Amino acid sequence: MSKLAFVFPGQGSQEVGMLQDVYETGNVVSKTFDEASEALGYDLWALVKNGPVEQLNQTEFTQPALLTASIALWRLAHEQTVPTIDVVAGHSLGEYSALVAAEVISFADAAKLVQKRGQFMQTAVPLGEGGMAAILGLDDEQVTDLCKSASAQGGVVQAANFNANGQVVIAGDNAALERAIEACKTAGAKRAMPLAVSAPFHSALMQPAAEKLALELAAVEFSAPKIKVVQNVNAEACGDPTQIRKNLVAQMYSAVLWTNTIQLMAGDGIQTVVECGPGKVLAGLNRRIEKSLVSHSLNSAAGLEKTLAELG
Repeated sequence: MSKLAFVFPGQGSQEVGMLQDVYETGNVVSKTFDEASEALGYDLWALVKNGPVEQLNQTEFTQPALLTASIALWRLAHEQTVPTIDVVAGHSLGEYSALVAAEVISFADAAKLVQKRGQFMQTAVPLGEGGMAAILGLDDEQVTDLCKSASAQGGVVQAANFNANGQVVIAGDNAALERAIEACKTAGAKRAMPLAVSAPFHSALMQPAAEKLALELAAVEFSAPKIKVVQNVNAEACGDPTQIRKNLVAQMYSAVLWTNTIQLMAGDGIQTVVECGPGKVLAGLNRRIEKSLVSHSLNSAAGLEKTLAELG
């Protein structure tokens, strides 16, 4: 029997109009958006359907929108026959979708948490004082060492996402980030380019945001997972609700170990990975990390039909 994983995307996969092809009033998708809107206190579907894109791309709105879209697709798939899912994981924000899927936290609680998470992340560093950059073509250790050297000259810059072999995202304050970008270019990076994000996520500069999030997480009930969950901070499965909560706090200022997460799954016998959410970012990364894996994107009506047919 083929072993199956579902993974959930993070920020960057959102777009105005996403899920319109599967949204019908009264179906599970619309009900999921209604549930989120009630928890958040505004009409989330109206924002997703109509924009404006500038608002949807603000992290406090992006995070609930992507969580809701991912869980809507998860529920839609489960209205039909889905084979046993052996493990779930999510990239950064997507970890909250994975925890809802595994019944660790309720969807309503997750929606409120990621809204707060977005607000805390945005305000941890003044706008325009920090950012992120993608580094392509250097190995993980090289990037880590170059960031350490750049930080030694003042400021903070560090690896934030280990996304795939030769694909690392770094984050930090502007001066240190710029030094690291130039050092990576000098070291032979194929590309070293700033990303269009509004804050240095998954860096030590997110420590104030993590402290605020810890208080919010402490007030939410966590249960033992019904499906194995692999977390970002250590690329390990965790079954203890208290430790899962602690790992979500650490996730705010720690690197996302996505390469290790997919390698762990492959080593555990996972053969098929379904990306459940808007876009196809993770499917692309997963193929780069482990070519033996069969990847599917459950991101639309066509994607849903094709994925479920191929899963049998």
